Amino acid sequence: MTEQTGTSRPSPERRTRSPLLHSDWQYVETTNTEDLAREDRLVLDAQRDPYYREVQATAVLAMFRAGKDEATFGYQVNHYVHGLQTATMLMRDGHGDEDVVVALLHDVGFVTCPERHGAFAAELLGAYISERNYWMLRHHQDVGDVITDHGAGACPEATTWERMQGHPHFAWTLEFVQRYDLNGMSPSYENAPLDVFEPMVRRVFVRPGRPLVLD
Repeated sequence: MTEQTGTSRPSPERRTRSPLLHSDWQYVETTNTEDLAREDRLVLDAQRDPYYREVQATAVLAMFRAGKDEATFGYQVNHYVHGLQTATMLMRDGHGDEDVVVALLHDVGFVTCPERHGAFAAELLGAYISERNYWMLRHHQDVGDVITDHGAGACPEATTWERMQGHPHFAWTLEFVQRYDLNGMSPSYENAPLDVFEPMVRRVFVRPGRPLVLD
């Protein structure tokens, strides 16, 4: 008997339809988006907004929670703990839901999108928050780099820094970075658990979306 050589191919994965969020919802039957009929688009349009209202915050919280046990490259706490600490400090200083949620999630892309994590958080939250916090999220990374003097390669050029300083939301960004962001890194700080912030996250993500206006 001749021994078979080579690697056998795995059997194709058997796929079925993903479940609908609600049993009384409908699937569209086409599998090519270009072939969607008007009736298909009406079905999707009717189900899209309630779908996002129910699942978006859960997905964002899962993304944040995924970093709970991540290692660090030198900081004494990871970005999950840092987010909890920063949010806790704002909450204890009397800030409202939006500011606290922004603080919780400001570094949610710290590992997955390190060089653009400020912009990542800004786009994640942008439709549901004020222009003040949207601008802060987009620029807190640059402001923090300048304050901590990470080197010219990590800092914006002088003209960019001057332009940021003249922006109406710069003062809040500077306060956020200096008072909260740069101080939320202690393993001994008694931060609130994520359960405290989950209702706030859900309240923010069910707000009516707003169009973004870039500076």
